[in-house]
Amino acid sequence: MNFTMLQYSAQDRYMEAFVRNFIFVLFGTIINAINGVFVFTFFRSSVFYNDPRYILYIHLVINDMLMVFFSVSLSVIAYAWPKVPLPFCVLLLIISSATHKNTPLTLAGMAVERYIAICKPLHHHQICTVRRTYILISLIWGVGVIPGLTDLIVIVIVRPLSIFTIGTLCSSTNVYTTSHHEHLNIVMHGLYSSVVWVILVFTYCQVLFVARRVSADKSSAKKAQSTILLHGAQLLICMLSYITAVIDKISAQLPLDDRKKAAIPNYFITNLLPRLLTPLIYGVRDQLFYRHMKRLFACKVLIVKVESTKQ
Repeated sequence: MNFTMLQYSAQDRYMEAFVRNFIFVLFGTIINAINGVFVFTFFRSSVFYNDPRYILYIHLVINDMLMVFFSVSLSVIAYAWPKVPLPFCVLLLIISSATHKNTPLTLAGMAVERYIAICKPLHHHQICTVRRTYILISLIWGVGVIPGLTDLIVIVIVRPLSIFTIGTLCSSTNVYTTSHHEHLNIVMHGLYSSVVWVILVFTYCQVLFVARRVSADKSSAKKAQSTILLHGAQLLICMLSYITAVIDKISAQLPLDDRKKAAIPNYFITNLLPRLLTPLIYGVRDQLFYRHMKRLFACKVLIVKVESTKQ
């Protein structure tokens, strides 16, 4: 009797894990497929190559695609591979942590670029060059990986090197830290978000001032205001991923069944959904990008129809 109950319990746990990971993989694939449309449009339309605005946007999209891929992969690995080699796990966690931090920093860069375009139009081409845009992206990645690399250095210093030969549970809940500095990393996430909010408020106030002062550029300034407000909304959505660990701690106090029910919507709302909404809203809202995307895929559909009729 006890053996039968244990068998059913193991089967139930396996089925729950399978359903959970299937849902994560399914939604992750859908989100990356949609974002892949924007990436495809960017690289097939050379008009975007020399515009810092679109370079920063596509970096945001690619970064979010990487975040979804590694986040879902860590969720699957936690169930399918319980003893992951520590160096491989650390590498995954550093990349996942960096992609979390890159999003608000990229939004800040996009807001500053819009501020310069509206408030300093004569200097925009000198300040916002393609070369400087790629330098900014490199700096964003540098800042993003610093906390993870710091944790790695601490591990190397305080732990014997033999620790890198062992296997460990590599979970997506550890994205915020590669060692035991979870609270420090959460504080750093909050610091990044605070800095971005200061930049957004400053740029919006400056653009609002210019819109009132220069009536000829009022329509352009209003568009910039809307764009910066959109960056603020995007930041709010992206900040949901920062409270994942907090929600996990709160749900840990709940009964096991309720905890399992809360795990899927928590992960979907705080991690997957923001990575769909932020690129989708911005990409569809931008008329030039949407027009190129519509024209590009309309041509693809037309070619497919012509080939099918010939056959």
